[in-house]
Amino acid sequence: MAKQFEEKKFNIPALKGISAKTIEEHLKLYAGYVKNSNDLLGGEEYNRRFPFEFNGMRNHEIYFSHFEGGAKSLATDSEFVKAGFDLEKFKALALTRGVGWAIVYYDPISKQLIHNWVDEQHLGQLSSCIPILALDMWEHSYVADYQPSGKKQYVEDFFENLNWKSCEENFANATRLQ
Repeated sequence: MAKQFEEKKFNIPALKGISAKTIEEHLKLYAGYVKNSNDLLGGEEYNRRFPFEFNGMRNHEIYFSHFEGGAKSLATDSEFVKAGFDLEKFKALALTRGVGWAIVYYDPISKQLIHNWVDEQHLGQLSSCIPILALDMWEHSYVADYQPSGKKQYVEDFFENLNWKSCEENFANATRLQ
């Protein structure tokens, strides 16, 4: 039998604009991804749904980790910024119509950052690339607090709540793997 994935626990403080209730419900969704990944991986019938569940699990782990420890500023001289992270380009990407994820990846082969949109978690993930920053743009992450018309404010509040050290650590770990 395959090794089971473990549901991670996150220490998320009160956030600006994103309610505790939204985070609570969002964490339940994440728990479902963990459960479904385990069921599919350990079951007798491994099917095409696994990548959706697995990537949903991992994307949410990155997303929630960005809130731990409270908001911390991005140092303008950080290696992540020097590598080509473009905040305005990323915000524009996050406002793409439809549901999905805005993700900044590090490509260890070309040694560069790639800003990318991922549809439905399993459509658009970049092979061999390592996620550094993940912003959930599925409606469950913002509609209860912002309504559909508040998508832009959700993106702004996400960055006000973001602990940039998580991105800097993800980047440092990704570049160490080379």
